[in-house]
Amino acid sequence: MKEDAVYRRLLGYLKPYWKQLFIAYFSMLFATLLNLFVPQIIKDAIDNGLAAGEPRALFVAGGIILGIAVVRGGAGFGQFYYGEWLTHRVSYDLRNHFYNSVQSLPFSFHDRTLTGDLMSRATSDISETERFVGTGLMGLISTILLLLGVIVAMLLESVQLSLLGLIPVPLLIYATIRFGNTVRPMFNLIQEQMGTLSSTMQESMTGINVVKAFAREPHELAKFDQQNNEWFDRRYGLIKVWANNWPLFTFLVAASIFLLLWFGGPAALEGQITVGSLFALISYVLMLGGPVQRLGFLVNLAATAGASAQRVFDIIDTPSEIEEREDAVSLHRLDGAVTFENVHFAYREDRPILAEISFHAEPGQTIALIGPTGSGKSSVTNLIPRFYDPTEGRILVDGVDVRDVQVQSLRRQIGIVLQDPFLFSQTVGENIAYGRPHASMDEIIAAAKAARAHGFVSEMPDGYDTRVGERGVTLSGGQKQRVAIARALLTDPRILILDDSTSSVDTETEHLIQEALAVLMEGRTTFVIAQRLLTLKNADQILVLDNGRIVQRGTHQQLLAEGGLYREIYDLQLKDQEAFVALEAEMEGKA
Repeated sequence: MKEDAVYRRLLGYLKPYWKQLFIAYFSMLFATLLNLFVPQIIKDAIDNGLAAGEPRALFVAGGIILGIAVVRGGAGFGQFYYGEWLTHRVSYDLRNHFYNSVQSLPFSFHDRTLTGDLMSRATSDISETERFVGTGLMGLISTILLLLGVIVAMLLESVQLSLLGLIPVPLLIYATIRFGNTVRPMFNLIQEQMGTLSSTMQESMTGINVVKAFAREPHELAKFDQQNNEWFDRRYGLIKVWANNWPLFTFLVAASIFLLLWFGGPAALEGQITVGSLFALISYVLMLGGPVQRLGFLVNLAATAGASAQRVFDIIDTPSEIEEREDAVSLHRLDGAVTFENVHFAYREDRPILAEISFHAEPGQTIALIGPTGSGKSSVTNLIPRFYDPTEGRILVDGVDVRDVQVQSLRRQIGIVLQDPFLFSQTVGENIAYGRPHASMDEIIAAAKAARAHGFVSEMPDGYDTRVGERGVTLSGGQKQRVAIARALLTDPRILILDDSTSSVDTETEHLIQEALAVLMEGRTTFVIAQRLLTLKNADQILVLDNGRIVQRGTHQQLLAEGGLYREIYDLQLKDQEAFVALEAEMEGKA
């Protein structure tokens, strides 16, 4: 996106607030005009008061200046108040727009985007942008208007002396524009590095248990220092550019005063102009001193805002790969039939993941997916709720192509329980009710009981009002699993997607989880990434995947008799489970 397009789009966020914008800019314009009158009043005080020996003229001038200060104070209040209001209102809208865009982007975007970088754009970049849109832009326009006003006022006072005194001004304007063009790409690099730095920190904090377990704190510190040093080096380069240009801005203002005194002093002594006029000209140039020095800062601010806004708009403009058609239908209560018709899928064009996947699941059936790591099991289940779209073929739910239905209505019909479920840093009750936030406490408790979670939740200090910490850190793996099952139960989905791996929990917890899953699966079409023999034995259909293709399908007994990959997996991984179950049954019989 071109620079001017970025600024136009950014300023477009001000349009809904034209009333506040009018008050702010009218106050700014009024305050700027009042400033231009002060040198004229001082001129009259010198010529008609000091030079003429009239004390009354001095008192009148002082009273007028005091009155201007009071009025300018009121205008300054309007400028500051509404300028700040606009600043933070635009920031509010832009942050909402950014967050909504991130939420609507598909899984493929989040697969390739670092969370820390997104956080940097949502915080640091939007903060840099907000500083410019309200008060920064107003300050820039105020400075430009003051510069033009001073030039006009000086020319009205004395054309010849003004032309001499304004000789450095074109150079000042050129230096300022060059400065802005130099620092904008530098700021872009700084903000990009801040995103990398945030990602490094976020990853290290998220994996702090692994870092400490392997005593890798020195490595993480060195990695962070490297990125932090790179950020400082880029910022230091900008500091040098700033430091090299700042004295030039100040020198050019001083050069204007020198020229006025050099040529205007003799003219005043000879009576060609009054002392008051010379003083007014010098006052106008001095009036430019602060704003011109701020001009460098404001151009800097504009450059930062442009670079930061570009990074924010890059995310907002990212096209969604999951497009919802305008005539998409809303699904109501599903029966739960699922059909794959010659489905192909690839995360990238050069890396196919699934090929020629075809099967049909009747409502209420359990479909088990088994195969080596990387065979495509998770990819199959991710296509059902339309986290991704197939590159070829169709996926039908109750005979309707999932691309023809509203995404939200489809996902409301699907419950997902993963091997490592994610819990929010809220209460247990809020986590269970996440899919149905308006559920009653009786409904939450009923879901928890069915998921075999009510027992341990009741023993917590605040019961269902106990906060679980970030990512549910205060709960064990088995407890998190049962809370996730309760969450899925409460939404009453027609289609379930499960990862039934319970290898990381003890036998008693595994038994509780299996009881909860049995309740959850009852009467629902269920797709299970199977790790357990019991799941496979009870499945209505087992799909054996290898290299993204279905190489075998059938029931447990059919596939054992058939041999092939399923028999190999059974002999290597599942036979021991069957022997253990048989031994356990024998021990119970003797008892």
